Amino acid sequence: MIKEIDITNKMAAEDVFNIQIPSYEIEAEIIGYSEIPPLNDTIPALMKCGETFFGYYINEVLCGVLSFKSEKDEIDIHRLMVHPNHFRKGIAKKLLEYIEKNAMGTKTLIVSTGSKNMPAVQFYEKFGFVKTGEININEQLSLTSFKKQIK
Repeated sequence: MIKEIDITNKMAAEDVFNIQIPSYEIEAEIIGYSEIPPLNDTIPALMKCGETFFGYYINEVLCGVLSFKSEKDEIDIHRLMVHPNHFRKGIAKKLLEYIEKNAMGTKTLIVSTGSKNMPAVQFYEKFGFVKTGEININEQLSLTSFKKQIK
């Protein structure tokens, strides 16, 4: 089941945090860079981030999360994460489809991921996102940006 998460609720933020850390630890391993910003996040920072959060639940247990900020006719996806215990179950795909299907008035989805995170890059490309650019953050980290027009 997918439902909105009240990220300003401390218990809900803790649940999200408990997905975020192990999920991004895997990304850090994949890209070979352990200083990615989500790993330095805190529960109070999550509670104040201003993003809209949706969670994917199995038997009332949070297994995956998508967060975004919406501006005019564009949704900027900030986080798409699945707990490693639930990889390869289609949870990220279901969350992305849910946001796209329920994005009333939105014409564009945008997202960025670590350029070396090939599973994420391939996931977004498979889902119809087109690469729009790459930014080098430092010697170890670059981000690839993607865009998808919604019909």
